[in-house]
Amino acid sequence: MTKDQVEQWFLERWYRPKPVVWLRPLEALFRLVSAMRRLGYRLGLLKSESVGVPVLVVGNITVGGTGKTPLVLHLAECLQHRGVRVGIVSRGYGGSETVQKVTPDSLPADVGDEPLLLARRSGVPVWIGADRVAAARELVAEGVQTIISDDGLQHYRLARDAEIVVIDGQRSLGNGACIPAGPLRESPARLREVDMVVVNGDHEGRHPGSLVMGLRPDSVLPVNGRGARRSLDSFAGQTVHALAGIGNPERFFDSLRQQNIKVLPSPLPDHSRIMAADLTFDDRHEILMTEKDAVKCHEFAGSNAWYVPVTAQFSDSDQARLSRLLDDLIKCIPGG
Repeated sequence: MTKDQVEQWFLERWYRPKPVVWLRPLEALFRLVSAMRRLGYRLGLLKSESVGVPVLVVGNITVGGTGKTPLVLHLAECLQHRGVRVGIVSRGYGGSETVQKVTPDSLPADVGDEPLLLARRSGVPVWIGADRVAAARELVAEGVQTIISDDGLQHYRLARDAEIVVIDGQRSLGNGACIPAGPLRESPARLREVDMVVVNGDHEGRHPGSLVMGLRPDSVLPVNGRGARRSLDSFAGQTVHALAGIGNPERFFDSLRQQNIKVLPSPLPDHSRIMAADLTFDDRHEILMTEKDAVKCHEFAGSNAWYVPVTAQFSDSDQARLSRLLDDLIKCIPGG
């Protein structure tokens, strides 16, 4: 089996009601190691390191994408509106061993698709590296007053002032088991310890007290950067090829169907590399993809390829709760 086939095998079983029985012993071992590691930090045997400015971690307790990127962009914008100099730190997909700055001109193969998207959309400094503490210190050296850590909930070496967990409203916590029997990186009990839980999209009340985040599609843009923007409504009634290499591709496909677009789906593994052949079809239908996928095929996409940026949105009451959390974070800025 290929790596993609193995990943697909696990994904199919993680989101069924019951875990595979023979994976339970390995899950028990994973839970033990995870619990011992957390205990080590609580007892001070392992040290969390402060970088001197407030750190807000936006992460998840499941493997795969849940919608963190739109939330990180939203939080960065909210902090900027408050006059705060904010920066973003990320591991970079695959865990870049080199601590490096991500610029809008960086190559996705070098820095990862999500960090590149964040650098292009946010307009704030973005640094990546397996050593998030070192990357965060580079941000501080640039004069950043507050840091948002994209992912990194389990990276306890980086001290944090607040934690937000994002959950996919469709998939939730899957079968509730930890790796490898299920998709969880930590026990569901971890949700009781964080400052806020944000559910991305529809949910069934399985996470009381959580905020609900919607994703509003913006104007549709040409992947190759040449041509005028279009409204998503302009694709209504058409048949399109929809390409998505994200944690839950069906969420993207469903969002297009809700706009009365006829979808020919092309799901890809999360963070999958995209080749020119992936955009070649035996018809003349246009192609719609996510923004995260678009950063990987800017150089070879044709005029029929478009991407759909999305913006996080909250109800007034949920936004007020989010604002209070940010206000408390700002109070931790040295000299603030």
